[in-house]
Amino acid sequence: MDFNTSRLTIFLRYFKPHIGLFILDLSCALVASLIDIAFPLIARHSMYHMLPDQEYAVFFHVMIIVAVAFLLRASLNYIITYWGHMFGVRVEADLRDDLFSHMQTLDFGFFNKNRTGQLLSRITGDLFEITEMAHHGPEDLFIALVTIIGAIIVMFTVQWKLALLILIILPIAIFIVMLNRRRMIRTSRKVKERLAEINGEIESGISGVRTSKAFANEETDYAKFAKANEQFKTSKCDNYKAFGLFNSSLEFFLCIMPVLILAVGGWLIMRDEMNYVDLITFYLYISTFITPIRKLATFMETFMNGWAGLTRFVDIMRQEPEIRDKPDAVRLGEDESGRPVPVKGDIEIDQVSFAYDNEDMDVIRNVSLNIRPGETVAIVGPSGGGKTTLCQLIPRFFDVDEGAIRIDGTDIRDINLQTLRKHIGIVQQDVFLFADTIAENIRYGRPDATDEEVREAAQKAEIYEDIMAMPQQFDSYAGERGVLLSGGQKQRVSIARIFLKNPPILILDEATSALDTITESRIQGAFDKLAVGRTTIIIAHRLSTIRSADRIVLIDEGEIKEEGTHEALMQADGKYAELYRYSEG
Repeated sequence: MDFNTSRLTIFLRYFKPHIGLFILDLSCALVASLIDIAFPLIARHSMYHMLPDQEYAVFFHVMIIVAVAFLLRASLNYIITYWGHMFGVRVEADLRDDLFSHMQTLDFGFFNKNRTGQLLSRITGDLFEITEMAHHGPEDLFIALVTIIGAIIVMFTVQWKLALLILIILPIAIFIVMLNRRRMIRTSRKVKERLAEINGEIESGISGVRTSKAFANEETDYAKFAKANEQFKTSKCDNYKAFGLFNSSLEFFLCIMPVLILAVGGWLIMRDEMNYVDLITFYLYISTFITPIRKLATFMETFMNGWAGLTRFVDIMRQEPEIRDKPDAVRLGEDESGRPVPVKGDIEIDQVSFAYDNEDMDVIRNVSLNIRPGETVAIVGPSGGGKTTLCQLIPRFFDVDEGAIRIDGTDIRDINLQTLRKHIGIVQQDVFLFADTIAENIRYGRPDATDEEVREAAQKAEIYEDIMAMPQQFDSYAGERGVLLSGGQKQRVSIARIFLKNPPILILDEATSALDTITESRIQGAFDKLAVGRTTIIIAHRLSTIRSADRIVLIDEGEIKEEGTHEALMQADGKYAELYRYSEG
């Protein structure tokens, strides 16, 4: 879908797959409105003819028909309520599906700039408001317009002077609605922004509650939340103030209308230009379209909230990922016919330079490095030297500014992203586990893996015995972000994922730096098994863990300063030797 068109066009496109339900909803609303319009006419005819002419049998037959009509109206209201809301739910599901799917295509930079709680607010709260607008907006507006226009047409046939009076009052009420429209849009949008901020503070407070308690900073975190909460309250008050002004003005016109009808109608009766039956008919019509006018008031609030939500939805959908597949991107690990071919894992980094958007200086400067298939290369150096950034360029988490990175001779910018990342396994220091069972966290490495394959991966990662000692074994709950597991267990679960994924290229980004020596040595054995037959890049601070690497590359200030085996670099007695002696104490 093209999201560069108008917001209204985008909104209406989501109606198309469910147009049948939408037409059903409006058709039922039309019939219900016509019943409302017809009742005062029937009552007027009864008072003019049936009752004075003593046609009592006809009168009661007509009343039975009217009762049946209102029973039909009740049935129609059920359809409007149930299927109308089902229409809204389906539109909301489509919106959420597109939004979540689009978010997954966006780059790391987008998520670095936007808080999780704010994004969650857009996926839930904003889309709910859009749904309310999708369902209640057209329905309420349609019912109101049909009822009001139909009632006024009939009223002109009864007494044109009174009908003209109502026509004069209605535009004034509509003018007041339009006068408050801009302010309501502005305050409604502000409420959405503040709600996203408070959701961000809540998400941050809950996720970081352990750190908060460890530093005894509960009051500081509460102060941040209280500030966001106060801003939300202020913006909500402004919104209700705008709506209150609009609503009170509308209520005044709705209440003054019967008074004016009575006054002018009484004056017309005094002049013998009207009778009591027609005045009663007018009162019935006034009560008939007072409800639609109230619906218009509700529609305005629904529209303002929904339009603000739609604006924020479109804002995200219009954000394009910087890293995208080329139209003719090749699929790594497949030939032109789609048949699997082995990936060697040959990596060529050719004069690569890179800088983040908000930084003036390059993080990586003119780096060239060739890694042969099956070779293990360790990248070391001081913090901030560019080690992790270089490794994030290989799976195209970011694109190089200059130079090129090739895998098996193909520029990674010419490779389909999904197949590129499918053939690269990454184990990081900060392991993320989902709030699910251990089995499902391991199976994340290959979602179609069997239970037996999950068990084999756990054995290779040396986590099998730990899992079997747990009460629920593989069905044991890992907790939010794996909080119920130890650091070593979380790391080994992540290693099991990679065994299951079985990629030809492996990146270990300081995967053991947060572990104690005993746990590290145990996991190191799992890494040694994992690296067999794979092109492996290891980023490490503890230099003792990478002594057996085929090559060691020292990066400092974004450039390769030294390169060679452990023994050769120690003999050279340069920066690496200094770092090694320091790390060994």
